[in-house]
Amino acid sequence: MTVTPDHRPWRGVLVATALPLNDDLSVDYDRYAEHCAWLVENGCDGVVPNGSLGEYQVLTPEERARVVETAVAAIGGQRVMPGVAAYGSAEARRWAEQAAEAGCGAVMLLPPNAYRADERSVLGHYAEVARAGVPVVAYNNPIDTKVDLVPELLAELYAAGSIRAVKEFSGDVRRAYRITELAPELDLLVGADDVLLELAVAGAKGWVAGYPNALPRAGVELYRAAVAGDLDTAGKLYRGLHPLLRWDSQVEFVQAIKLSMDIVGRHGGPVRPPRVPLLPGQEAAVRSATERAVAAGLA
Repeated sequence: MTVTPDHRPWRGVLVATALPLNDDLSVDYDRYAEHCAWLVENGCDGVVPNGSLGEYQVLTPEERARVVETAVAAIGGQRVMPGVAAYGSAEARRWAEQAAEAGCGAVMLLPPNAYRADERSVLGHYAEVARAGVPVVAYNNPIDTKVDLVPELLAELYAAGSIRAVKEFSGDVRRAYRITELAPELDLLVGADDVLLELAVAGAKGWVAGYPNALPRAGVELYRAAVAGDLDTAGKLYRGLHPLLRWDSQVEFVQAIKLSMDIVGRHGGPVRPPRVPLLPGQEAAVRSATERAVAAGLA
């Protein structure tokens, strides 16, 4: 797959898609295709299947491949950036090759996360997956992986040609400025919904988004206003949405976002074990915040 230097399909609002499941916990591929199309129709630039929000860890290989193929068939490959995380570098590369064969414009890759990998392991991991020939967006989530892609390491990965962008989920907004200093051409993507405004102001080029699964129009409006410097509009939207956006950084983010989808008339549905339903207090909090957002015209 030939990619021109200025072709950056990871820019804009790419929704880390929740995966609709039937009552028996099988994947509803038709509903997933409709969801991808609905997100694009509502202003989103693309989707990120097989991320943590898409419950990739509990999918079979056949399901995982079909999810990517379903998204590509629904909205076109250049709008699809699958997660290709795996315990082994060879397996992650195979997932990147599958994405490339399906026509995807880029892939998103966590560092090795079966153990606390050192810098040499991280560099080798990304180099191996980059050999698949599809642009790689790094995903920094030190909270869950225990491997931190600090700005200095990101700059080294970029200089080696292994990555083109980074989804930054550390929550440390200060890193945005350091990344820009060390690797000016490395695109910074917002990775956590509840620091969207801060990272947009700091120069983010995209948002790998969670809550637009339920509220795409408001999310897109917020992002566009933030990156355009319209802080009056962005600030009002951010304050209205933040009670929901902060769930994206909680352990129960999949359940919370799926519940909000159900409330606004989409299909969130169940989750696969080992995830369990929200506790009554958590469900009440998500329901209340979602209903307030709907009442405020944000749905």
